[in-house]
Parts: sequence; structure tokens; C-alpha cells
Amino acid sequence: MGNAESNAYRNHLSRFLPEEQSDVDGVFDTLSGSSSSAAAAKNGKAMKKTVTLEALKAYMKEPLPEQMTVRLYNGMRSVDLTGKSSAPSEHIAKEQFVIFMSNLLKGNADEKITIIMRMISTTEGPVKGKEIQEFTEDLIKAVVHVLSYRKELKGWNLENTRDSAGGIKALSSQLLSELKLADGTKAGSPQLVEMDFGRSVIEDWVYRVPQISAFLSVVIRQGLHVLHSLPDQTKDIVNLVPGCKGIKGRIVSLFDIPSIIYINSHLPAELQHKWRLLFSSKLHGESFSQLCAHIVNKGPCIVILKDVDGFIFGGFASRSWEVKPQFQGDNRCFLFSVFPSLAVYTYTGYNDHYMYLNHGQQTMPNGLGMGGQHDYFGLWVDSDYGKGHSKAKPRCTTYNSPQLSAKENFTLDALEVWAVGDMPESAETKGKKSILDVDPEAQALLEMTGKSRHSEGLREPIEDEDDDN
Repeated sequence: MGNAESNAYRNHLSRFLPEEQSDVDGVFDTLSGSSSSAAAAKNGKAMKKTVTLEALKAYMKEPLPEQMTVRLYNGMRSVDLTGKSSAPSEHIAKEQFVIFMSNLLKGNADEKITIIMRMISTTEGPVKGKEIQEFTEDLIKAVVHVLSYRKELKGWNLENTRDSAGGIKALSSQLLSELKLADGTKAGSPQLVEMDFGRSVIEDWVYRVPQISAFLSVVIRQGLHVLHSLPDQTKDIVNLVPGCKGIKGRIVSLFDIPSIIYINSHLPAELQHKWRLLFSSKLHGESFSQLCAHIVNKGPCIVILKDVDGFIFGGFASRSWEVKPQFQGDNRCFLFSVFPSLAVYTYTGYNDHYMYLNHGQQTMPNGLGMGGQHDYFGLWVDSDYGKGHSKAKPRCTTYNSPQLSAKENFTLDALEVWAVGDMPESAETKGKKSILDVDPEAQALLEMTGKSRHSEGLREPIEDEDDDN
């Protein structure tokens, strides 16, 4: 290794703190131990330590799917130590391993791109859209697999969420939709697979779509079990998956792991660390009164529902729900779709009809709504529980969302509400209120008929915060 090369290597090495360097050294020594010692024994002399594909596969047989291990290996091989662009060796040198780690974990989009291009395709030059699609699906699949294997899903698991296979394809399609052609236009799905994409287009995509770098970081850290517990991890890694409370052994959520990751990334940063189940129609019954009783004054929430045709969609409410005949919330609210496609629709600035919750009034619509206007909501769940609508011709004015349900007027199959972030201080006392507390008309009606309030006994205790640790 010449002076210029050793200086470049030292620069990469200097990006790591001393304890990080020893962590990287330890993993390389483990990986190179078997292949190097076997080769040394064969030749009867000490050899420079290297890593082979077989050693990588053996080390990561359980943590990562094999396709992802091969892609990581191709990325490591692509690191050119000589600057002569010679055919890459089958053996990974220590310098290649360190530079690979440095570029993908600490580098910018420009430093990552050569490695990512080789992880997508081992041939030089532009890559096909289909190859990018396969890489992205493999990457997301590897994230779900390794987080499950390392027990890093924080209370979620593959049993209490929807099957991830569909979610992997949906998230991949969503990320691929951000690919921009050289002229700045986005490639449509059908044409995308057959198109060629050059280095600059992929670099722009990696720069603009932070999930690619975040997912690679998770796959490397958790797959190789390196730098996974050190403090340099950025917030997008730490809060990639929120902690889950309240679901343990009770229901299978309407969310899958990829959609949880994607929706969570669109929440305000201070709310991304924890989700807590407030309401599930499977647990609490198909009742609008029960829905209101469980979600009012509980802080920011995610509402997700499935219609009888299997479409899954919902919205993020940035403020506590209140029962009142006025619109509420702010411009952090959004609507989203989970199935058949995964997408988030943010506010347009056209109006402030972010969120609406009303019950028991004769003069105003009664139900839960987000976006649009009365009788023409982007998302509406009627107080006559089971009915709803998603009207958007052509788009919801508040969120620019299309029709989210299979039919404009839909029948509800299941509904969940998740509180996100820490519980507001006032929620513990306010959260114990029943629908009678938040609906004066219902309370007055009972008092007029001389009946007592029996709903107290129906309230569920506030769940232990640590029930899913």
C-alpha cells in the first residue's frame, strides 16, 4: 500500500472513535479468522488477513437473508484500493472492509454511491429499474428479518402485525417512486423496471430518500453486530421502529412492520419513540361511544382502519381529539394509505380542516373526520358505527389525498387508534372520562330520566407503561 493509499485509509479510520475502531477490528478478525488460517495452513506461511464470501455467509447465516449478505460482499469488493479499476478480488482486505464501513455508515451520498451501485448490480455502468427494485426489496426484507432476529422490534413482532411480505413490496414501490430521471421527472411504475438509471440519478435518490441509508446502516450494524450499541447512531436509526405498548397477546394490528417504519418516519421527531394502543374495534367493540371514550384527550394519535374490501388507510391527528362541532388540529396532520399502496398525504394549505370529532349533536355532522369538508371528508367514520366515506374528486382539498377506500362510501371492517409519543400529563385524569363526561347531551339525558351513570364500570384501567418491554 503506497503513501497516498495509506493516508486515505487512515482518514477513513479516523472517522471512528477508538472504541468503534476496536469493534470494527474485532468483527473483521472474526470474519477473517477461518478463511485466513485455512489459507495460511495450506501455504505454510502467515498471510494477510482477508474475508471471503463463504466466511460472510457463515457469520450471517441467521441474522440476514443470503441475498443481502451477497450484496454486502459485492459492496465490500467494489472498494478500489489501487485506483486502477482492476477486476475486484474475491478476498476482502482489511482496508476495503474499513472503507466500506466508513462510507456507508459515516459518508455522504457521493461516498456511498459507488458501493451502492455495486450492491445493486455487479456490472459496470447504468443499472436497470428492475435491479433497483430487487435491491430495495432485499434491503427492506433484510431490515425486518434482522430486527426480528435481534429482538429489536421493541414490542412489535411478526405475530402481532400483518404479514410483512406485502408491506415490503409496498414500501419498496413507495421509495422507488422517488426516483427522478435526468430531466427531473419521476419514472412511472410500469416503465420503471425496464429503464436504465445512471450513477447521478441513483446518487440523487439516495440523497433525497433517507430510508435507503438508514436501512443500510441497520443491516450492517445489526447483521454484522458491529457498532450497534454505540452512541453515534442518529435519531433516524434509534427511532426507526417505535416502542409498542398495549398490544401484547391481544390483537394482530392492521399495520405491518414496513408500514410502521414508514408512517413513523413522517411523525414529528418528538413523537417517534413510542406508540400505545388506545382503541381496537376487535378489543373494545364496534361502538362510536367506545371509540370516543378511549381516544379523547390522549395526545397525538394515529387512526387506522380497514374497509370490508381490504383497503387499509388512516390519518395522523397532531393534537388531542376533542368532541366539539369545530375543526381542530394543525398542519402537522396527514392522511395515509397502507394497502393496496403505501403513501402519506400532507397538508396543502388550502384550508385548516385537519381533524373533526363530534357526537350527539343534531345540527352538525356526528363522527370522526379528517380533511375536506362536512359530508365530503378525505376520511370519515360515521357515528352510526360501521359506515364511512373517503371522498376526493379528484383530490382531498386539505391533504391532496385520493380516495383512500375501495368504494367512496365504505363499510368498516376494523379500526385501531394509537397514541404516539409520551402521554400528556393531563391524559391520566382526563383519560378516565367516559363518553358521558365528554358528551353533555348524553349526561343531561340520563339525568332527566333519573338514571345513574353505569359507564364507570366499563372503563379499562390505564395500562402499565411497561407491559410490552
